[in-house]
Amino acid sequence: MRRVALISKPQKAELETIMPELASWLKSRGYEPVFDEQSAIYAHAGSGMHRDDLAALQPELVVVLGGDGTLLSAARAFAKTATPILSVNLGSLGFLTEIPIQDLYKALEAWCVNCCEIDQRSMMHAELWRGGKPFHEFEALNDVVISKGAIARMGDFTITLNGKLVATFRADGMIVSTPTGSTAYSLAANGPIVMPDVNAMIVNAICPHLLTIRPIVVHGDSEIQIKVEGIADQTYLTVDGQEAVALEVGDELHCRRSQHAVRLIQQYDTGLFDVLRTKLKWGVR
Repeated sequence: MRRVALISKPQKAELETIMPELASWLKSRGYEPVFDEQSAIYAHAGSGMHRDDLAALQPELVVVLGGDGTLLSAARAFAKTATPILSVNLGSLGFLTEIPIQDLYKALEAWCVNCCEIDQRSMMHAELWRGGKPFHEFEALNDVVISKGAIARMGDFTITLNGKLVATFRADGMIVSTPTGSTAYSLAANGPIVMPDVNAMIVNAICPHLLTIRPIVVHGDSEIQIKVEGIADQTYLTVDGQEAVALEVGDELHCRRSQHAVRLIQQYDTGLFDVLRTKLKWGVR
């Protein structure tokens, strides 16, 4: 039977009604719904599966009900597949989860008859090197961030681009983001907004000690390397604001464009500026 994976955000009371109805709707059209652990609770469908294991079932579609954080988690879980993702906004802002809950079945009907647009978003491949060899690797849709913990001490970082020295400086942390992630943490740190289809990455220092250090937009095929020269205790590398690894002095972060991409189903022919006007109230007085 053809499968559809259902992934949802915890602690959303409305899903107690939505999830069983959605599962029934899919079954009536010949699809087998498969659930992550949280969705299975809402659907009263047993224990469900860990999100990272759902991709092995090879579903034809992933339906995400939640906010951007839920979508980011699903995107990483299905990063190595070409499975399209239909994201339904149950959060507050929802830059990526553009489909409102009242349009869920309209969007599903469009997908069923192959009458929907697919927005392909590039991902970033990041490798954490320790002791001169790869220690951990990640796929990120938004960004990877080096940030300190509770101690108010800056870190020392050396940035190289394609093997060439950019600068060594002190800062509270570093952000490397995709174009999709340019409207996330990087934007809050005064980074530029980059259109999602641009082949680029953004390197942005968090509160640098030098006022002349500014965000840098580099070609998407570049190799970015950040060496941790000195940091406070409890400094972490975080991926899409969700996965975290404690860092040590001498660690190196290597970032490049991933060979994988996320395919997001679009219900409307909207662009980034429509989202900025709607979500960030551009042009509103």
